[in-house]
Amino acid sequence: MQPDRSLSRTERLRTLGAIRRLFAEGESGFVYPFRYLWYAETDSEPSVEVLFSTPKRYHKRANRRNLTRRRTKEAYRLQKQVLTLQNHERKIDLALVYSSSEVLPYKKIEHAVRKILETIAGRL
Repeated sequence: MQPDRSLSRTERLRTLGAIRRLFAEGESGFVYPFRYLWYAETDSEPSVEVLFSTPKRYHKRANRRNLTRRRTKEAYRLQKQVLTLQNHERKIDLALVYSSSEVLPYKKIEHAVRKILETIAGRL
């Protein structure tokens, strides 16, 4: 059986309270071109929720922001099992913030996302 490779709405970080908690209390790091933040709690049902962001500060045109966001979502969608296989008892909130002024090719974005997921999985 093939692992679930979709990115459903339930896997997106949407609630304002969870986003505020992530940015206030979460751990952060940087892997070019991403700044990432993550927060893990053991009280809740095990799951991974993710937030994707490309600030207008770096890309003024919406089509470039959409392109970087789509590439990031695709890279995460295909590699999320790295994090979900390690996560058996925790709820993890993750934010991926694209922090480069240039649009990088998909392969570099994919490599950076994989490195981030492996780093977080190693810390758990």
